[in-house]
Amino acid sequence: MFHKILIANRGEIALRIIRACKEMGIKTVAVHSDADQDALHVSVADESICIGPTASADSYLNIKAIISAAEIADADAIHPGYGFLSENAEFAEICEQCGITFIGPTAENMRRMGDKISARQTVTEAGVPILPGTNESIETAEEAVRIADEIGYPVIIKASAGGGGRGMKIVHSPASVGNALAMARTEAKAGFGKADVYIEKFCEHPRHVEIQVIGDKHGNVIHLGERDCSIQRRHQKLIEESPCPVLTPELRQRMGECAVAAAKAVSYSSAGTVEYLLDTDGSFYFMEMNTRVQVEHPVTEMVTGVDIVKEQINSAAGIPLRYKQEDISITGHSIECRINAEDPEKFTPFPGKITAYHTPGGMGVRVESAMYDQYTVLPHYDSMIGKLIVHADTREEAIKKMSCALGEYIIEGIKTTIPFHQKMMTNKDFMDGNFDTNFLERVKI
Repeated sequence: MFHKILIANRGEIALRIIRACKEMGIKTVAVHSDADQDALHVSVADESICIGPTASADSYLNIKAIISAAEIADADAIHPGYGFLSENAEFAEICEQCGITFIGPTAENMRRMGDKISARQTVTEAGVPILPGTNESIETAEEAVRIADEIGYPVIIKASAGGGGRGMKIVHSPASVGNALAMARTEAKAGFGKADVYIEKFCEHPRHVEIQVIGDKHGNVIHLGERDCSIQRRHQKLIEESPCPVLTPELRQRMGECAVAAAKAVSYSSAGTVEYLLDTDGSFYFMEMNTRVQVEHPVTEMVTGVDIVKEQINSAAGIPLRYKQEDISITGHSIECRINAEDPEKFTPFPGKITAYHTPGGMGVRVESAMYDQYTVLPHYDSMIGKLIVHADTREEAIKKMSCALGEYIIEGIKTTIPFHQKMMTNKDFMDGNFDTNFLERVKI
């Protein structure tokens, strides 16, 4: 097992990893920008090192500074968390070249599954269903129109290296293809450094359902059931839950088996997530694989009892999985609400100083946050300041528990999305499980 792990991240995920390390008897090193010197993860870690100025490009994305910090602290492993460098294959390679274990999948895993065209090719060979479309980059409008005509409208043009809605254009007619292709390629180049895009059939009213997988370095891969992440705004998840309200045991098994097959196809050896679109007729289609720990991993932990971060660390250390697939069962229901420092009506960032802070408690209530009273939420980083997670015997009870917990959560001095979540917990469609990824475009909350 590792002697000391450097956490190349900030905020709640850095704190989450530090907790896991402390419970495992592993020393921790926090890194931080100038602006984050008062951050909670800095004070909780065994050691801390400043790695640069405020801007992410100069600190949390500064590979040279992070490697130097690991060498100075004599850390034998680096955990990247999520975001920042967590899916950067070059960073993973540099870690290994420097004799530091990267706690995550291999660089080859990231390249094959991080590129959506390559991922489509890989999972197709593994027998995982995908939406009709192309498994190669589209260069010309003429080619795009021909393929779209064959697939049938509407179609969606996607950046191969994309995410978060950038480089994505929905097309409903041949007349719009050329312009949409040009815009998608431009956005893809600007946002991800490569203009490669592909086309697939657009699924109009899907649910976003993802399967958590964990693999080790001995060829073992299991799945931990699913998470429903359909409540989104601008392709950003707001509420996640497990299990999915509409999944049958048979469908869960099929989706899980396909996720494991996709992971085994690339000899995957860490925590990862296979994401699907679930159509109204029960058909599911591979969307992408995230080769890192997810923001919403706690809901899976709550219903399975598996500590995903600890298993990720064990896997990186070469320890075989402690679980077999038959050991995994789903117990009860868990819901997570992302608490963002945002105006709850406009969803625009609202940084500032927290003048009062109190977290909810009680049985089955979990808060993942690095906030504290008098802390100043910075405008330079992501607006998510915490996650509120509940667990109960049934979905109905989990919704009631979440509503109660939201009412106890006090954050003053800034605006947050707590009022939005409180309204969601009393929305009849949400309570009935009647929603898809376009829910918030149709319904005013």
